[in-house]
Amino acid sequence: MAVADPLGIAIRPAVASDAEAIHAALLGIAEATGGTGRVRSTVEDIRRHGFGPAPAFEALVAEADGAVVGLCLFFRSFSTWSGKPGAYVQDLHVAPALRGRGIGEALLRRLAATIRDRGWAYVRLSVDAENGSARAFYERIGMNWSRQERIFTATGAAFEALSGDGGREDVSSAAGSD
Repeated sequence: MAVADPLGIAIRPAVASDAEAIHAALLGIAEATGGTGRVRSTVEDIRRHGFGPAPAFEALVAEADGAVVGLCLFFRSFSTWSGKPGAYVQDLHVAPALRGRGIGEALLRRLAATIRDRGWAYVRLSVDAENGSARAFYERIGMNWSRQERIFTATGAAFEALSGDGGREDVSSAAGSD
């Protein structure tokens, strides 16, 4: 169900037919952060992994005059320390011409309300280190920067090395040996 606001923006859950608009928003994020050449996903990847029988993510979209102008793409997360599920926001994007109108905040507020109704307890996300305006935005709406954590990734060759058998030792035999 779409929820309209006084600015004429409607926020609704994304559907498979939004895959092209979602991918366009992802390209917009990449362009804004200087990462255009790093985007490898396709519209079909978004459709296949987001809207099948076991979707890898969910998304909320903001619409104005029938066009998608905002995106909040997220997936379920779990905090082992608090013992509660939450949402990890992978991507938040608002069309450049409409920034500053509260669309990003409205998307995050809708996300928070949606997951609260599911019994989830938190929202997490990461921000490009050079994106000062995004950091200021998240702080302004009440999110806190976690100074205790750093994000580590393994992609490409690093992922292949990590996921391969190279360097793998038998833990059961190594545990008792000196």
